[in-house]
Amino acid sequence: MQNARITLHPTQQRMQVRVDGILLADSSNTVELREHGYPPRHYFPREDVRMDLLTVSETTTYCPFKGHTVYFSLGERRDIAWSYEEPIEWMEAIAGGVAFYEGVGERLFPT
Repeated sequence: MQNARITLHPTQQRMQVRVDGILLADSSNTVELREHGYPPRHYFPREDVRMDLLTVSETTTYCPFKGHTVYFSLGERRDIAWSYEEPIEWMEAIAGGVAFYEGVGERLFPT
C-alpha cells in the first residue's frame, strides 16, 4: 500500500527488538513503513511484543499521514515504542502494531 509520502510493505523476514538484553519483540509478520525523510520502521503485531513489560506513556502525538500516536515505556526508558491505535483511513495495516525507536539502546535487526 502506498501514497506519495508513505509506503507499507508486509514482511515475513524474522525481526527482533532487544533492549538491555531483554527480547521485547520477535516476529515474522511485521509491516515495514517507509516514509519520505524518515528511516524505515517495522510495526510488530501486539501478540509478538512483550506488552506485559511495557507501560503506556502520557506522551501522545498526531501525524496527519497516520493519525494519533500512543507511546510506551520500559521501566525508566521513556517512550521507546509507539502505536497507532486507530490510524487514518488506508493505514489500517499498522493499526495496533508496535514500532520501536533506534538509538536509545534498542536494536532492531533481522535474524
